[in-house]
Amino acid sequence: MTRTPNLNGFLYFETVARRGSVSRAAEELSVSPSGVSQQIKRLEQQLGVKLFRRQGRLLSLTLEGEQLFQTSNTALRMLRDAQRQFGKTRETYQLNMRVTPSFGVRWLGPRLSDFVNRHPNWDLRIDAAPDPTDFDREMMELDIRYGFGNWPGHHNEPVFEDRVLPLCSPAYLASLEAKPSVSDFLAQARLIGTPRALCQWDHWLIHNNIDLKLRNMSILMDRSSMALQLAVDGVGIVLDSMALAMPEIAEGKLVPVLPEIPVLKFPSYWAICPPRYLKRRAVQLFLSWLEEQSRNYETDVAAIYKTHGLRETEIKLDAHFLHRDR
Repeated sequence: MTRTPNLNGFLYFETVARRGSVSRAAEELSVSPSGVSQQIKRLEQQLGVKLFRRQGRLLSLTLEGEQLFQTSNTALRMLRDAQRQFGKTRETYQLNMRVTPSFGVRWLGPRLSDFVNRHPNWDLRIDAAPDPTDFDREMMELDIRYGFGNWPGHHNEPVFEDRVLPLCSPAYLASLEAKPSVSDFLAQARLIGTPRALCQWDHWLIHNNIDLKLRNMSILMDRSSMALQLAVDGVGIVLDSMALAMPEIAEGKLVPVLPEIPVLKFPSYWAICPPRYLKRRAVQLFLSWLEEQSRNYETDVAAIYKTHGLRETEIKLDAHFLHRDR
């Protein structure tokens, strides 16, 4: 049976051949020059070939030495690269995720700096897209989705409950005349909405038993960001999510139009992924951070409620609610 040469011998040989001298190899390996020389001599004996030509203090590779150097150098470089990659894996997490665009821009985006500062070694990729992730075909670990939480075959975890209410700029509110009924009051206003919202103006009116027989011009915008900006610019009253409008409400750019009518509260933002992905450390840490941010958001909501004298009512927003009486 052929005996496998001492692997240390290959390491010492490759270092001598790469550095060009025994002394420099000994310095790199933190051993004595004599120890290096003994390892080279033992390797030559085991292989049965001369690896170096010695001319005084000069060393040059033999043909066999050149062949062995090419092989050992490639192998050791691959091992060093693997070691560096393992070290990077230990120190760095990678998370690929997708989010609903408006949520990503208006709620998650402003909070991400906190996450990045806590986890500076993370590789984070966030894709903002309206369509849910196909986890079987796409390299994504997590998706934050706006909807009913009915994605079969996936883990559906509520991020927070949304709150919907009419909002407008203080100037636009001041321009509206006081009326004896909510219906008459809204009839003079331009109503702004987005077709992507779970709760539309029609749903809100039906839930609050408001019969808006006369209606001013309405505007539908594809994204909540555009609808909210129109309201900030004094174009009309927008029915939208408090989660998305929180910065404008906190700054006083938008105010509740009808504080006496309860804010509609319902689950709408969900973290979804295949159940097996919950075992991944990156997913666990991000969901834990997201839960903390959601608690902080609830504190902000409570402050807004106190400032504007708001109250809320919980509703079950499902397909039956959306399409009733329509």
